[in-house]
Amino acid sequence: MTSRAGEAYATDRAVSDIEALLAGDLPTAGATVSEGDPATGEWTATVGEGFRIRPLWESDALTGVYGPEWNEAEEAAAENLALVVRELDSRWGPHRRVSMRVPLFRNQAGEPMPTVFQALCSVDCYGDLAVWGPLAVSGRWVGVSVNQCDGDAPMILTAVVSDRPIIELED
Repeated sequence: MTSRAGEAYATDRAVSDIEALLAGDLPTAGATVSEGDPATGEWTATVGEGFRIRPLWESDALTGVYGPEWNEAEEAAAENLALVVRELDSRWGPHRRVSMRVPLFRNQAGEPMPTVFQALCSVDCYGDLAVWGPLAVSGRWVGVSVNQCDGDAPMILTAVVSDRPIIELED
């Protein structure tokens, strides 16, 4: 669960959250740390050297949801991602797709990879990323994805901002 549980989806809010991530400071050194809401402990962000990851939206839990209802929930999450991607494409130009297939397999094998990908894997963000960057204004990279850690867990729309390239990892 994330700190976004129970919030209705809004594209404007998701884009505003991404803009806030872009405007914020990124650590220049230090360990990767996942942060939680002080009251609930729910995930609010992961921060590491040169990047920040944040949930933008979370669906309802899918416990006991099957068949057409599950498909509808998955389609709604994909549509939320598409809405954010369309808005960001209109601002920054076409995105690139960055697969999380190689990071997933490297994570399972315990193999090293760039810290931003390790952090995404550590918070179960295995959805392929729509990526823009480097952005002309800031030189930073932005990625968004939809993720689900298991069949009953909620769908989570996530953003990552990095001062380092977010590019496809080689096999």
